[in-house]
Order: sequence, then C-alpha cells, then structure tokens
Amino acid sequence: MMDDQALLRYSRQIMLPEVDIEGQERLLSAHAVIIGAGGLGSPAALYLAAAGVGRITIADADHVELSNLQRQIAHQQASVGVNKAQSAQASMQALNPYGDIVAIDQHVEGAALEHLVASADVVLDCTDRFSSRYAVNAASQKAGVPLISGAAIRFSGQLAVFDPRNAECPCYACLYPPDDSGDEALSCAESGVMAPLVGLIGSFQAVEAFKLLSGAGTAHQGLSIFDGLSGQWRHFQVRRDPACSVCAQYR
Repeated sequence: MMDDQALLRYSRQIMLPEVDIEGQERLLSAHAVIIGAGGLGSPAALYLAAAGVGRITIADADHVELSNLQRQIAHQQASVGVNKAQSAQASMQALNPYGDIVAIDQHVEGAALEHLVASADVVLDCTDRFSSRYAVNAASQKAGVPLISGAAIRFSGQLAVFDPRNAECPCYACLYPPDDSGDEALSCAESGVMAPLVGLIGSFQAVEAFKLLSGAGTAHQGLSIFDGLSGQWRHFQVRRDPACSVCAQYR
C-alpha cells in the first residue's frame, strides 16, 4: 500500500488510465535486471528507478573512465575509477531512495546469470559484446523472462523485445544466429557514438520495461532501427526461427 509521499511521487504516472494505482503497485512489486551500466544502462536504470520499480539489480564489472562521461549519464566526474554498477546504484538511490537497488560489480555468467535472470520480471540487455548478448538471451529463454535488447553505435541505434512467453516471438539468436566469427565487440571506444543516441535507445528500453511491468499498452514487436543522421526510424518484422539453436529447445 502506497503512502501519501509515494502517491505524490508517482502521481503523474498514476493519473494515466493505462497505469492507475494498480499499475504503479505492479511496478513497486517488480524486479528488473539490467546487464550493463554504461551508455544504455545509465538512462534505463535512472528512469526505472525514478518510475518506482521496486527492485532493480544492475550488473557491470567495468570501472568508470573519463571518456565514459560523454554519454554514460549515471556517472559523475567523481565516479572516475569507481565500479560502474556501484556508481549507477548511488545515482539511482539519490534519485529515488525508496527502491531496493542491488549492484553486482562483476561479470555474471553461467549458473549465476541463469539464477539472476530467473529471479527477474524483465531483463534489459545493455551490453556491447555478442558473447554477453547470447548468454543473456539464452538465460532469458530458459527462464521464460522477457528480454529488452538495445544497441547503439556511431549514429545508429536499435531496439527489440524478445518475450519467450509468446510462442511466436523470436529470440536474439533468431535475429543474429551465432557463428564462428568470435566475440566482436560493438565498441564505442573503437567506433565512436553520438552521446544523445545512447540516451534515446536506453530510454526506449526503459519504456518497454515500464509497459511490461505495469501492464500498460503492448510490448514492442519486431526490430526498430534509428538513423540519427536522418532522424528516421525503420521497423522490421522478425519471424521466429523454428530451427533456432536457442529458443527451439524451450518452445
């Protein structure tokens, strides 16, 4: 039951008929897991914390560097040298001290990743390596937990929602089948990225998480790609691959 302070804090969401008291209470009782506290994870984490998601676990083994501050808005000048998950945790708690924010300052993999994902109501993949994306996707499919995937590089961003509860919904591996090309990094350090672009895509991930957790609206379908140079969105329908090496074993 929300007290008067909570009702006031979340009043602009509660007045939305698609959310109302019931939707806000669902947010307050939900658990979101965010893998990656960088450019995408920063805005996603801050907005979900502000919106009142009751429990958020954020995981990242990296430490804040000066070059991160151009786009990773959960971190401050004083955060340089601090673990990113811990830095983001502090920013989230400063924004909304009433949520349960858990920071994991190491790589989460194997059984630990599966256990973490299984404990969540939604997972946001804010990583920048294919190996991490495939691992999070596999854990999501195994646990039956919706996955919101975002990516941003140079002037291009993309978003997709993979919901294993929907038998027709593809998974990340349907869209990008694993191959033997190795662990190619989607590296902003090597390729560069426009600062507001990661904010746009990370916020888009937060929007989808908000909807899934509150029950408002319907989840994003297919793959959306944004071209920052032209300001145009392109949307693609993506079919599930019945021979997918990942989701086929759980459907």
